[in-house]
Amino acid sequence: MADLKLGIMLWGQATDWPGQLDAACRVDRLGYDHLWAWDHLYAIFGDPRQPAFEAYASLAAWAVATDHVGLGLLVGANTFRNPGLVAKSIATIDHISNGRAIMGLGAAWFDVEHEAFGLDFGTGFGQRLDWLDESVGAISQLLRGESVTSRPGARYAFRDLVQRPIPVHKVPILIGGSGERKTLRTVARYADMWNAAEPVDVLAHKIAILRDHCAVVGRDIAEIEFTLRVQLTLRDSAAEAEQVWRAAMAHNGTPPSGVPEGFAQWAGTPEAIADRLRPFIDLGFRTIISEQPAPYDVETLERFIGEVAPLLDRA
Repeated sequence: MADLKLGIMLWGQATDWPGQLDAACRVDRLGYDHLWAWDHLYAIFGDPRQPAFEAYASLAAWAVATDHVGLGLLVGANTFRNPGLVAKSIATIDHISNGRAIMGLGAAWFDVEHEAFGLDFGTGFGQRLDWLDESVGAISQLLRGESVTSRPGARYAFRDLVQRPIPVHKVPILIGGSGERKTLRTVARYADMWNAAEPVDVLAHKIAILRDHCAVVGRDIAEIEFTLRVQLTLRDSAAEAEQVWRAAMAHNGTPPSGVPEGFAQWAGTPEAIADRLRPFIDLGFRTIISEQPAPYDVETLERFIGEVAPLLDRA
């Protein structure tokens, strides 16, 4: 499995900047392929008003402080920003990082932060997915240096919009989510990378749906990199790993029972985690991205790439 790629997503809440920057630089030094920020304006665990850093500003700072790792949002909230501004921001970060930017986008889901900031949350998830599809289509054109003019009645009102300078490299577009009718259709049309987090049997079904969408648009599904989002805590025993995770949740103001659906913790030994990952890898998910809450767990960062990855490479 020489093509296995690893990434880390640092939670943007319940931390200070020196601690987050230190973790970002450590991820770079350890040799990870990607470093991700989440895109939330409020904390999503515990008290929403606890400290939380803005994502694009964080990426720009990481771009200066790191040397090798790819940089993106997992995933950018489409409702937060005009897509033209998003294309401008990611192209700028690509230049700052000398060609390491990744364009991550999703429909957004956390209503609390939208209400607090006065951001349009739409009439429902279906409408936000329509906005996402329109947005990704425009951004993909802008990043290629093309001019964009919106159709009458569209969500956005671009008129002869051009983004300059174009990025240093072809910025990969990552779409997060697994909605069968709309999200996976957008993945098939535009994505270079797809991020998901469901169980193996569910993802096998999602891949079949994605393959059908790809057939409709005339695209080879093999062109899309499958990325799996997990949340790892690694120790010599499952009990110790569980204890570390519980302490991290307490630091973030959330009991384990209060963790939202889709943020399931994988706590265990490197061997157990490798065994748990193999079915996903066999399914085609050759990129694994672990979320890491503050205080960022140095031992897990070191053991994921230093011990789990070699076990998978020998599989």
